[in-house]
Amino acid sequence: MSVNDDLQDVPAAPVAAPLSGIADPAPLGLAAFALTTFLLSAFNAGWMTSGSGLAWLGYAFAYGGLCQLLAGMWEFRNRNVFGATAFSSYGGFWIGLGLYFVLVGSNLLAHPLLAGQFSKDVGWILLAFAIFNTYMLLWSTQVNAAVFGVFLTLELTEIILFIGNFAGSSGTVKFGGYVGVLTALVAWYASAAGVANGMGGRFQVPVGRPLMAAAGPREVR
Repeated sequence: MSVNDDLQDVPAAPVAAPLSGIADPAPLGLAAFALTTFLLSAFNAGWMTSGSGLAWLGYAFAYGGLCQLLAGMWEFRNRNVFGATAFSSYGGFWIGLGLYFVLVGSNLLAHPLLAGQFSKDVGWILLAFAIFNTYMLLWSTQVNAAVFGVFLTLELTEIILFIGNFAGSSGTVKFGGYVGVLTALVAWYASAAGVANGMGGRFQVPVGRPLMAAAGPREVR
């Protein structure tokens, strides 16, 4: 019996799965989304009576926009198609909303006769993202309960706000602001859980099981 024959009887050593080399970007993306959503929703809810109401604008570019977009790019690196699509899209949402306000919306609001067009424009933007969010909400059932909660409350926020903006109803927009604050709180919770659980320390924050199990890999023939 040769040495090669002996080696054939030795089981192969398990091969470790390749690591991406970067930390999970999801907690950053969720935190960026949460803070910017909170600022705009607090304005919609009528809480910023002593301020300009534009505290959200700079953070739409720098935090909710840029940081969330970066989180989406890192999720592509992690081969996480859901996280990459979600964070990149909502990073683009905040940058786009900020640009719309600076380039178009502020001019419309400066003229009382054109202010109604601003509400209609925002309504169309929110309607478009509510459509996008609908299928992301469905696929979030395969992530975990916390992420599903983010997309569920966000879906409600977008629906209420686009209805309120189309109807010109300040009361409906105000209610949408309350739901938006709830959305931010849920996103902050999911972000905090991601940070704590990613550290692997003593504190583990529950995020709940997926509502729907993901399908297994298809057989290649």
